[in-house]
Parts: sequence; structure tokens; C-alpha cells
Amino acid sequence: MMADTGDRMRIVIGYALWATLCAAVAGGALSLVHTWFFSYHAGRAGFWSTLLEDFATTLVIAAGQGAVALVGGSILARLGRALHATVLLGLLVGVFDFVMNFLQMAVPRTELGWVPDLVILAVAVVVITVLGSRAAARMPL
Repeated sequence: MMADTGDRMRIVIGYALWATLCAAVAGGALSLVHTWFFSYHAGRAGFWSTLLEDFATTLVIAAGQGAVALVGGSILARLGRALHATVLLGLLVGVFDFVMNFLQMAVPRTELGWVPDLVILAVAVVVITVLGSRAAARMPL
């Protein structure tokens, strides 16, 4: 039983790292799009300042999403549920981030503010994680 939980936790840790990476890549791509097409910057220094600030914000949000995936997956593992198709789940986290942030960038009226945006991103990670879990098969004693 303990080995089974340990195996599930290794999968959860890998999933959390993968989800963090996918969210960071999606956010990084959007940072480039935002800096090149949607922001004003005076000169080269302004361009790099805007881009680096966007990247820093993206990495912090991605780390937070990875933490949510880790906590959510840990709770599911303790409840006897295992994550499946974690590569796809991580990609879904990245796609959701990209679509949501692009929509808010392209249509500014959809921007709700920092707190609602972070709550939406966290809830999306929880929903994706829960939907990717299945009851673990019982092992005979």
C-alpha cells in the first residue's frame, strides 16, 4: 500500500513540474506577443524591461499553478486516486493559460483583475487535475 502511494506521488510530482513548465512556456509565448504587439515601450531598454517584467510575472504564476497541481494531486493520491495522461493534463494547463491570457490581451474588457484571474487559473488547474484522476486499482493482500 505504501509503495503504491509512493508511486502515485512520484507521478504527481512529475505532473506538477510538467504543468509548471507548460504554463511557463504558454506565458512566455504570450509575453513575447504582448511586448511586440500590445505594449508601448520607448526604445530598446523599454522593450527589454517590459519583456523581462512579463517573463518574471509569468514564472511566478506558473510556479503557483505547479504548487496547486502538486497539492491537488497529493490530496487525490491520499484519497486513493491516481493521475492518468499527465502529459496531456499539463498541456491542457498551458493551453488554458494561453487562451485565457490571449483573450484578455486581445479583448481588454474581459480582464477581471489580478485576484479573479489568479483564482480562475488555480480553479482551472484543480479541475484539470481532478478530471485526470481515476480510482486506483485495489491490490489483493
